[in-house]
Amino acid sequence: MLKRTLTAGLATVLAALAPLASADLKEALEAAMASDVRTEAEVARDANRKPLETLTFFGLEQDMRVLELLPGGGWYTKLLAPVLADDGQLYVSIGTTNVARLIEDGTLAGVQVIEAEGEFKRSETTRRFYIEGLAMDVSDLDMVLTFRNLHNFTAEGRRDLNAAAFKALRSGGIYGVVDHTRRHMQGDSDEVWRRMDPVQMIKEIEAAGFEFVDFSDLHYRPDDTLQYEVGRRTVTGNTDRFTLKFRKP
Repeated sequence: MLKRTLTAGLATVLAALAPLASADLKEALEAAMASDVRTEAEVARDANRKPLETLTFFGLEQDMRVLELLPGGGWYTKLLAPVLADDGQLYVSIGTTNVARLIEDGTLAGVQVIEAEGEFKRSETTRRFYIEGLAMDVSDLDMVLTFRNLHNFTAEGRRDLNAAAFKALRSGGIYGVVDHTRRHMQGDSDEVWRRMDPVQMIKEIEAAGFEFVDFSDLHYRPDDTLQYEVGRRTVTGNTDRFTLKFRKP
């Protein structure tokens, strides 16, 4: 009886603390979103990309060790870095040239670049690439994130990227991905090459050893007919995107 009472009491305490943790994260992310290091163009994308809601869905916490893969120009990096600066750690790897410049000039502080081993190779039949011999010297992470990058890889490249993410995470660690949606089982073409079938992505990521946790409709766009290249003026900034969350057992 005493054990059940203590367990119930602990559950009540944890439930009471959870909103406080969420409030702290919200405050930290909102502060990062208002930072002067962000350009007007980056701020203008907030309404579409919904970083607060997206990172909350993935379960980001301020004391996590997080790896962002293919950070590009650093749009998400500029938000993640200050949130994790005090109690956590942000790593970036693969395609880090632009972010490395921001680190060097002092725009981003506390971010560690993980140099990925392997050779980038372009597919002879598609616009996609793969990294032969991909390896990253990082482990025991709490979370790996990548935003709108899976479409750039061949099937072999995605397999190796997912495997590298799996290896980098601790047991229970989270793998979060976002990308442009393609119709299920639709073939490749110039119009949809930067779109991915979410069912196929789930199967591929599960094949790497991950458990599928959940999806979010945060980036569902009912007026995207999924017909056109994501860079077209009628589509860009309003593409339907899948948001998927996985866990390493």
